[in-house]
Amino acid sequence: MKNKTLMLVPFIIFAVLCVFLLKGLFGNPKEIETGRIGHTMPTFSLPDLMDENKRWSDKDLLGEVYLLNVWGTWCPTCLIELPYLTKLRGQGIKIIGLYYEQNYDPDFGDVFDLPALQSEVKGMLARTGDPYQFNILDLNRTLALDLGVSGAPEHFLVDKNGKIILHHTGDINERVWRAKFAPKLLELQ
Repeated sequence: MKNKTLMLVPFIIFAVLCVFLLKGLFGNPKEIETGRIGHTMPTFSLPDLMDENKRWSDKDLLGEVYLLNVWGTWCPTCLIELPYLTKLRGQGIKIIGLYYEQNYDPDFGDVFDLPALQSEVKGMLARTGDPYQFNILDLNRTLALDLGVSGAPEHFLVDKNGKIILHHTGDINERVWRAKFAPKLLELQ
């Protein structure tokens, strides 16, 4: 009896592995499950990208529905989506930028040049449109890590109470907005 049970172990392992692989094969790679949906925004206090004397916190964002857009000037997909996000801002959608600095790591002796970054951001937004109410600088990626960000662009739809309603990885375009975000906004009104 014991030998028969041992013979089933490889079959059980194979079956579990097949289920795991099939789930990955038929899953949507843009739909990342995040543990943050349904939870409030993490506590943070970070500087404004364009005014280092101004700080933003999670409490400053309470009271209005907003879209948090994780982006960077180094991100080609972010560049492509900026005109559409600017159009959304024109329609009354509040968009907050979370600038994700990919190339800075003080542990490797990197020096951060804020004026150069501000100039780069101003130039890019002048060319593409500026969808942002303001931009938060997440230099050490603390908020991005707390949110589970894996790159840019990523978007978090947040309700008036600071609860994360939706997390989307990849660009937002008209099709994505209509399919995912517009229905959620209707629910929030």
